[in-house]
Amino acid sequence: MAQNISLAYFEEIAHRTVADLPEAFRAGAREVVVLVADYPDAEMLAELEIDDPLELTGLYEGIPMTEKSIWDLPTQPDAVWLFREPILAEWRDRGDVTLEDLIAHVTIHEFAHHFGWSDAEIARIDPWWE
Repeated sequence: MAQNISLAYFEEIAHRTVADLPEAFRAGAREVVVLVADYPDAEMLAELEIDDPLELTGLYEGIPMTEKSIWDLPTQPDAVWLFREPILAEWRDRGDVTLEDLIAHVTIHEFAHHFGWSDAEIARIDPWWE
């Protein structure tokens, strides 16, 4: 059954998650494109020094809001990537969360990077992976 879960479903959950953010965050999230792919590409994995593509469930590409300058000339919009197969693998392995909750969680985590939070800062308030 999990193999039949479409990329469009992941995108729908991600957009719903962003729409449910408090207005102060929604405003900053509007400029970010949500992209869904089956797996991260080889370049992403190499840049992050990740060998197993199932280890990367999501990725933020862009300049965090806390680092943006009016002098920055963006060449492309900031993006949050969600990777279907790694998320499905984690969902099957965990067995203790709904797929919708996991997709929403990965979405929030990647948008937190857009807002300038580091992985360490996110982990301090979000024990999701413990």
